[in-house]
Amino acid sequence: MTPTHIPNIPKKVLNNLVSFLAPYEQAVDELKLKLKGIKYGFLKNGRYSPIEFVVGRVKKTDSLLRKAVEKRIDFNQDDWQEVIKNEITDIAGLRCVCRYIDDVREVQQLIQMREDIQIYDVKDYIDAPKESGYRSIHMIGTYTVYSGGEKWTLPCEIQIRTLGMNFWAVNEHELRYKYDGKIPDDVMQQLSTASTITNQLDELMNNLRQEIMTPMPVLVDNNLEEKLEEIFSLCVRQNYESAAALYKEHFSGFEEVFLDNPKFRMIYDMLGKRLKR
Repeated sequence: MTPTHIPNIPKKVLNNLVSFLAPYEQAVDELKLKLKGIKYGFLKNGRYSPIEFVVGRVKKTDSLLRKAVEKRIDFNQDDWQEVIKNEITDIAGLRCVCRYIDDVREVQQLIQMREDIQIYDVKDYIDAPKESGYRSIHMIGTYTVYSGGEKWTLPCEIQIRTLGMNFWAVNEHELRYKYDGKIPDDVMQQLSTASTITNQLDELMNNLRQEIMTPMPVLVDNNLEEKLEEIFSLCVRQNYESAAALYKEHFSGFEEVFLDNPKFRMIYDMLGKRLKR
């Protein structure tokens, strides 16, 4: 259905839609740049980025008008633009896609800590998925742009998903479009099953990622403690050459394990340049 086919929309409203949506276009462009900046900030510092990619869009005119009609917004009123801005908060939409569930939570915190985006509503569809199986974090906030010499503080929606959640949601959206919002029961059942499997995979991969990020425990051989005593004894007797040879044989490459050991630090200081030969 095109905007001109939606009933009860005055022509002057249709003519004003382009200028009405312009600040939203600017908000999406700016927010995309800023959210991508989070990613590149991590990468430039040689760190893993919790954001895989960012996309954004402004709601299409027909979709916007249809939603406005559903909300019974009266376009004959002079304040219709302000009413739409207050009633429809997802005209400007951003989506951050992450690899892991932990990344989704981290990105949520990073965005909520920002001063340029004022988040005032968060819906957690990961812990409490929708009936269809949809999972994501939805945040509604306000963002200010300066357009044509005017200041606009606009609502925006930011969604944060894993790659798996995003893949599922894109397919679900296309099915809803195909069936005009009335997906057959058997297809809905398949979607629900796919959502469960996707979530299981997300949780499994998140656990594996935590395993990767957890450092291996370092086991200190008791024999090394004995060797440390032997080296210390040689140093006390000023037999530095033998002490250095024993150190290189047993401790070279494992210094980090013993950094908190006062005796090890004394040995290292006493042997000094001999360890660098």
